[in-house]
Amino acid sequence: MSSGGTPLTIIGDVGVDVVLGPMREWPKIGTETLLDRSELRAGGSAGNAALAIHYLGGESRLLSLVGNDDFGTWLARQFADTQASLPACNSPTSMSIGLLHECSERTFFTTRGHLDRIGLRDVRPGLKPVVEPRSILLLCGVFLTPELRKSYDVLIDDAQRLGYQVAIDTGWPPEGWSNTTRGEVSRWISRCDHVLLNELEVMSLAGADDLTSAVATLTKAMKVGASLVVKTGKRGALGFENGTRASSPARQLAVFDTIGAGDCFNAGYLLSRIRGSDLPDAIAAGCHAATAIISRFPRRDIRRGEISLLGVAPESLEYARS
Repeated sequence: MSSGGTPLTIIGDVGVDVVLGPMREWPKIGTETLLDRSELRAGGSAGNAALAIHYLGGESRLLSLVGNDDFGTWLARQFADTQASLPACNSPTSMSIGLLHECSERTFFTTRGHLDRIGLRDVRPGLKPVVEPRSILLLCGVFLTPELRKSYDVLIDDAQRLGYQVAIDTGWPPEGWSNTTRGEVSRWISRCDHVLLNELEVMSLAGADDLTSAVATLTKAMKVGASLVVKTGKRGALGFENGTRASSPARQLAVFDTIGAGDCFNAGYLLSRIRGSDLPDAIAAGCHAATAIISRFPRRDIRRGEISLLGVAPESLEYARS
């Protein structure tokens, strides 16, 4: 199928993840700690979302880069069964070590590598005029792709001219939420159709101490008809659209590895939106997808279409037409 015929396009960070845990306490320098579980897998916000779409039986087109080393070759191979465009650039592949703590928190160590090289020139050619109704472009890993970050205004404008709705999940800025960063992100979200942030990001972006005030600030800054989705971790998610509020709880399961939960939520939410679901159903689908995927370890064993989207057969996810 051509890239123009795929209703979901994803642009952002892809890297190699080494997930280890659980860790009871931070070790002393110079010691060695033995951990019970591990997985080597493709990661990054964009990579996690693309793989989650695959697990849910949907289709997406992933536009990013990999490094020109053995890890880059391995990383690209993990997306062989998806519609991914991952050319190698002249840089080592970015890697993340994810340490899982017994308290369910995570610690990440990430190398810069090829993520510093991704620019507009690498992803813009992959954006074609849309063919399918309700086509969406998901932008994620904003702050891990600094070169591309400079061109976000152009990228958003181009995507909308081509007929895409634009969804954005910024992640957390390494420099913190300065006034300059708030202004930059506020400018982006004022033109986006789906803003997908976690609770702390919403309050930090709005400069508010409580979620209610933060939501009021952000929704006023968004365009008419746009949706603000707030991911609240174990509590589920909230959504705000055209003055209405929706919510969905998350199933309470014992989960060892919560890395990428927000990205898996994005996958379920956006697939549901592409099918024409309203805000409450899409939020419920996002919570279901996140819980179903992160409860599996190792995730590399999940097959395409093995996880349903709230009971919807995978074949019905293929390009709902209106």
